[in-house]
Amino acid sequence: MFKYILIFLTSAWAAMLANRGIAIFNDAVRPIFPEYRENRMTRLELAATTFGLSFGLVVGFGIPFSIMSPIILIHSIFLGTDIIGTFFPGKPIKEWYKDKESLTGFILSGLVGGIYGLLILIGLGGFVKLIKMLPVNIFDSLGSLGDPVIYAFAAFPAVAIAFEYGFKNGLFSLAIITLVRQISEKLKLASPDGIALMFGLLILLIYAIKRKSETNVSTASLFGERIQNIKRNLPYIGIMGALYGIGVNIGLLMEGPQSLLAMSKGLKTEAIGITITRALSFIPLKGTTSLASGTFVTDGFGFVATAGLLAPNVIIAAILGAIVMVLEASSLLLFANIFDKYPGIRSAADNIRDAMTKLLEIAIIVGSMMAANKMAPGMGYLVVAGLYLLNETAKKPLVRMAVGPIGAIIVGVIVNLLAIIK
Repeated sequence: MFKYILIFLTSAWAAMLANRGIAIFNDAVRPIFPEYRENRMTRLELAATTFGLSFGLVVGFGIPFSIMSPIILIHSIFLGTDIIGTFFPGKPIKEWYKDKESLTGFILSGLVGGIYGLLILIGLGGFVKLIKMLPVNIFDSLGSLGDPVIYAFAAFPAVAIAFEYGFKNGLFSLAIITLVRQISEKLKLASPDGIALMFGLLILLIYAIKRKSETNVSTASLFGERIQNIKRNLPYIGIMGALYGIGVNIGLLMEGPQSLLAMSKGLKTEAIGITITRALSFIPLKGTTSLASGTFVTDGFGFVATAGLLAPNVIIAAILGAIVMVLEASSLLLFANIFDKYPGIRSAADNIRDAMTKLLEIAIIVGSMMAANKMAPGMGYLVVAGLYLLNETAKKPLVRMAVGPIGAIIVGVIVNLLAIIK
């Protein structure tokens, strides 16, 4: 019952923050919100744009990953609450709570957002139960889908280095990362893959800090009023951090596919390392779009997930989650100054995201083919590979990372249909 109450409150609050433009999850929607706030875009136009940018990711990215685990990928929730929050009315004014239309929209967005969260939780739970009732067990096979991600993830710093500093530097870095991992495994250290990942990030940081800025332009000085908008809303942002921190702590929510797959296998140490890495890599993108829009990120930079995993109980998780997210929102000016001084760090973060995306695309398609082949030897490879390549030719292709899991699920459905027919 606690999970149902928590998912309702989390989804409701996320939708309410989106309704007021206090926090938006989708990085592509956040920069658009000032157009509405400054009366250059109507509410309907904002809602339509948010739907167009978010709905496909809910169906093609968030839900497929959530199906594979009892943990919900936050994209399934927060992308949907972005849509719900922007759909309901509300005037872009400071004292919105005194305006009847704005207050009504705020309350309704919370109610519908909460119901949406409940439907996601109930629907995913029902789907998993249905899978387990099928004549052919595909759940165990789907569980192996994330294996390549866990073991290959430490390679992405080397790929990020190659993007910025060339193939030879990337290859050299990969050799060091691999050597560190094998030494750690030989010494029977707790997390060889996590140690290798952290070592790779250290190498990347050494490369990044070598570049210094030659310009005196300040990013922070360009967005004074919008920064004040975030500061005024710190209490609301703190509440979101508390709810999200509890969700991660009890194993209900997770911030990304990599950490979700790690936690689903009980690899908590690896998951913590991944949350830290992803948070660091997203600071430039989330920080810059927050500064430019005056709208913060629903899940913050990502360190709330780390706090939730580290917290010993839900009370500490709530306190740490609130503190961490408020500190993240308060640190925007600090990070802006760092990026101005060391542009190499901003470039490194951009390259990290690109490298993670490319690595995930490969690792997940390999894992999906392996999982599908366990269900249907030979045919599994055929279906998943075929769907992946066909998706490249579609007019509106799905996110590449989602094609493999969807293909594996389709193979599972086919295998069970054939078993029923027999």
